[in-house]
Amino acid sequence: MSGKKIAIIDYKLGNLFSVRQACVYLGYDAVVTSEKDEVMKADFAILPGVGAFGDAMNNLEKLDLISPIKDYIRAGRPFMGVCLGLQLLFTESDEFGSHKGLNLIEGTVKKFPPKKTNDEVLKVPQIEWNNIWERADRRWESTPLGSCRSGDYMYFVHSFFVQPQSPDVVLSVTTYGETTYCSSVLQGNLFACQFHPEKSGHHGVGIYKNWLTNYSNNK
Repeated sequence: MSGKKIAIIDYKLGNLFSVRQACVYLGYDAVVTSEKDEVMKADFAILPGVGAFGDAMNNLEKLDLISPIKDYIRAGRPFMGVCLGLQLLFTESDEFGSHKGLNLIEGTVKKFPPKKTNDEVLKVPQIEWNNIWERADRRWESTPLGSCRSGDYMYFVHSFFVQPQSPDVVLSVTTYGETTYCSSVLQGNLFACQFHPEKSGHHGVGIYKNWLTNYSNNK
């Protein structure tokens, strides 16, 4: 075992078991928790999630987890968001109305438009394997995607996508229908992805390994 502890934040929305299993497989002590003190004591924190943005923010507020999450990230500690956990990091979402997010990354969360180029109806949510692509001006070497190649497939389940205000935070992009969107971000100690690494085979496990190993080596 690595001796490092991972807090998987439980705000009552998300598939937490598969995230924990990926971390345990890599030799880490991973605990699913809603306790802010346990989050703050951990060496790493992960915010997974599936479901509605507004419900998620309400649950985080009720569980008194908003300030601890912000404090953890602003202290420069390694933090990862997955799927809804990526979207919650942004300023706001227009899912079922307008909802304020954690505002740790400036930008918005938008729904996929309903049409494809050939005028077929786009299936929303996107539930499929899809490619992640490297940006020409931002390589993946020494990032959590360092073991991936541009064009590798990851597993996606989502109806909404993020639009960062600054292109500098965009680590990978993906295309669905007519929309090419940001599928992962890296901003200092904060990494987050729209796809589910824990459901994406060996490439996905490699992302968790890179993220955990890079920060462990830097501590």
